[in-house]
Amino acid sequence: MKFSDLEFMPRPVGLGGIQAKKDFPNGFSVSVIKTPFSYGGSVGLYELAVLENGKLNYDNPVADGSVRGHLTEEIVEALMNQVELYPKSKR
Repeated sequence: MKFSDLEFMPRPVGLGGIQAKKDFPNGFSVSVIKTPFSYGGSVGLYELAVLENGKLNYDNPVADGSVRGHLTEEIVEALMNQVELYPKSKR
Protein backbone atom coordinates (compact mmCIF):
# COMPACT_ATOMS: atom_id res chain seq x y z
CA MET A 1 0.00 0.00 0.00
CA LYS A 2 1.20 3.49 -0.81
CA PHE A 3 0.84 6.59 1.35
CA SER A 4 -0.90 8.22 -1.61
CA ASP A 5 -3.67 5.57 -1.34
CA LEU A 6 -4.83 7.10 1.95
CA GLU A 7 -7.89 9.33 1.74
CA PHE A 8 -7.51 12.07 4.31
CA MET A 9 -10.60 13.81 5.64
CA PRO A 10 -10.91 16.78 7.97
CA ARG A 11 -11.20 15.79 11.62
CA PRO A 12 -14.40 16.78 13.44
CA VAL A 13 -14.86 20.44 14.31
CA GLY A 14 -12.85 21.41 17.37
CA LEU A 15 -10.18 18.75 16.86
CA GLY A 16 -8.64 20.17 13.70
CA GLY A 17 -6.24 18.47 11.34
CA ILE A 18 -6.78 15.51 9.05
CA GLN A 19 -7.27 11.75 9.46
CA ALA A 20 -7.27 8.67 7.23
CA LYS A 21 -8.23 5.12 8.13
CA LYS A 22 -7.37 1.95 6.26
CA ASP A 23 -8.82 -1.49 7.01
CA PHE A 24 -6.93 -4.65 6.12
CA PRO A 25 -8.31 -8.15 5.44
CA ASN A 26 -6.44 -9.54 8.47
CA GLY A 27 -8.76 -7.68 10.89
CA PHE A 28 -6.36 -4.84 11.66
CA SER A 29 -6.55 -1.25 10.52
CA VAL A 30 -4.56 1.93 10.90
CA SER A 31 -5.54 5.46 11.74
CA VAL A 32 -3.17 8.14 10.49
CA ILE A 33 -3.59 11.69 11.73
CA LYS A 34 -1.90 15.05 11.51
CA THR A 35 -3.20 17.72 13.88
CA PRO A 36 -1.66 20.61 15.78
CA PHE A 37 -1.74 18.32 18.85
CA SER A 38 -0.61 14.96 17.41
CA TYR A 39 2.94 13.72 17.88
CA GLY A 40 4.83 15.66 15.21
CA GLY A 41 1.77 17.32 13.73
CA SER A 42 2.94 20.83 14.55
CA VAL A 43 5.94 20.29 12.22
CA GLY A 44 4.01 18.54 9.44
CA LEU A 45 4.59 14.93 10.51
CA TYR A 46 2.07 12.14 11.11
CA GLU A 47 0.92 9.89 13.94
CA LEU A 48 -0.17 6.27 13.37
CA ALA A 49 -2.28 4.02 15.58
CA VAL A 50 -3.01 0.33 15.00
CA LEU A 51 -6.62 -0.72 15.52
CA GLU A 52 -8.17 -4.14 15.91
CA ASN A 53 -11.94 -4.44 15.60
CA GLY A 54 -12.15 -0.65 15.85
CA LYS A 55 -10.21 -0.38 19.12
CA LEU A 56 -6.63 0.67 19.76
CA ASN A 57 -4.29 -2.31 19.77
CA TYR A 58 -1.05 -1.68 21.60
CA ASP A 59 0.09 -5.31 21.51
CA ASN A 60 1.84 -5.26 18.15
CA PRO A 61 5.39 -4.56 16.96
CA VAL A 62 4.45 -1.48 14.94
CA ALA A 63 2.82 0.41 17.79
CA ASP A 64 5.49 -0.73 20.24
CA GLY A 65 3.08 -0.32 23.16
CA SER A 66 1.71 3.06 22.03
CA VAL A 67 0.85 5.12 18.99
CA ARG A 68 3.77 6.07 16.75
CA GLY A 69 4.43 9.73 16.09
CA HIS A 70 6.80 12.07 14.30
CA LEU A 71 6.44 9.99 11.12
CA THR A 72 7.26 10.95 7.55
CA GLU A 73 5.07 9.76 4.68
CA GLU A 74 7.66 7.09 3.88
CA ILE A 75 7.65 5.72 7.43
CA VAL A 76 3.83 5.72 7.56
CA GLU A 77 3.83 3.70 4.32
CA ALA A 78 6.35 1.18 5.67
CA LEU A 79 4.39 0.75 8.93
CA MET A 80 1.09 0.29 7.07
CA ASN A 81 2.67 -2.45 4.99
CA GLN A 82 3.84 -4.19 8.16
CA VAL A 83 0.35 -4.04 9.66
CA GLU A 84 -1.14 -5.42 6.44
CA LEU A 85 1.15 -8.46 6.72
CA TYR A 86 0.28 -9.31 10.34
CA PRO A 87 -1.25 -12.74 10.90
CA LYS A 88 -5.04 -12.64 10.86
CA SER A 89 -6.66 -11.30 13.99
CA LYS A 90 -7.97 -14.01 16.34
CA ARG A 91 -10.41 -11.72 18.16
